[in-house]
Amino acid sequence: MRIRALAIRIIRQFLRDKRTLALLFLAPLLILSLMKLVFAGQSVSPAIGIIDIPPSLASKFEGTNATITDYKTNESAYSALEEGKLDAILQFTGDTPELLLEGSDPSINKAVLLFLQSSLQTGNSGIALSIHYLHGGPDMAPFDSFGPVLIGFFSFFFVFILAGVSFLRERTSGTLERLLTTPIRRSEVVLGYLTGFGIFTLLQATLIAWFSVDVLGLYMVGNIGSILLINLLLSLTALTLGTLLSSFASSEFQIIQFIPIVIVPQAFFSGLFNLDAMNPWLQKLSYIMPLKYGADAMKGIMIRGEGWNDYQLDVYVLVGFSLVFAILNVLALKKHRSM
Repeated sequence: MRIRALAIRIIRQFLRDKRTLALLFLAPLLILSLMKLVFAGQSVSPAIGIIDIPPSLASKFEGTNATITDYKTNESAYSALEEGKLDAILQFTGDTPELLLEGSDPSINKAVLLFLQSSLQTGNSGIALSIHYLHGGPDMAPFDSFGPVLIGFFSFFFVFILAGVSFLRERTSGTLERLLTTPIRRSEVVLGYLTGFGIFTLLQATLIAWFSVDVLGLYMVGNIGSILLINLLLSLTALTLGTLLSSFASSEFQIIQFIPIVIVPQAFFSGLFNLDAMNPWLQKLSYIMPLKYGADAMKGIMIRGEGWNDYQLDVYVLVGFSLVFAILNVLALKKHRSM
């Protein structure tokens, strides 16, 4: 009887907690569906620019799954490669074909090389390629490619959890309610909490960036200060989002329930997986993912050595996300006190 009574009490608790039921039954279905859409999308075809290629050789590319673009000048082809519109450029210097790889993604480099090796084979022999890299090099490891994305992801994830749980404790302990009985404004409350938490997010962002570059030896050709700026803005976005969502949670467990909805999609659209392989309509969801902008900026800085003009749009977007979430935090405090 006692076992049955305890089991019935637990069952009733679950039935009253709709969020827990959704986490238990709907979250796995959501994640599996997202994985299906991500990994069962369209095939990735290498984008290759060709310059002054003999017609007999160019004909070998017809009917293949690669996107081949014929450029009339070296300048236009190199410009497209630097802008990320091409994965490689193929041209001839004398009788030797030269391949210039964009180089920032080892998996794409390998796909281009495999495609050209199979396309340029004649009989039992193939045409030897002279291979060069715009970024990176032949020794660049896959971890060097997605390492910048992981830096942003872990900063975002841990700051989100820290902010959500800490701000929730401020509410459940009564500290926030007592604070709101004073003449302090809601905006001052939000800014005060963000400043206090922000000090630790700054330290965390600095530690992660330093450890990744100096200890783990991630490939790095850009400015470490730029990495710290992007990582700090990404952490600030996670901080404002975490405090916002904690307003709609009543326990630490409910903060965890936001992970499948907020964190997991960020990982899929951050650049850990090739967005070009997704269905075009699904790729558009990446525009509302803060982590996508932070990861793009850090990857550009660390691997391609990009400067302010290249990543400034990502900075503006992350600042915009932080401001929107901060304003929503102020509005969310209305349910605690009308000021």
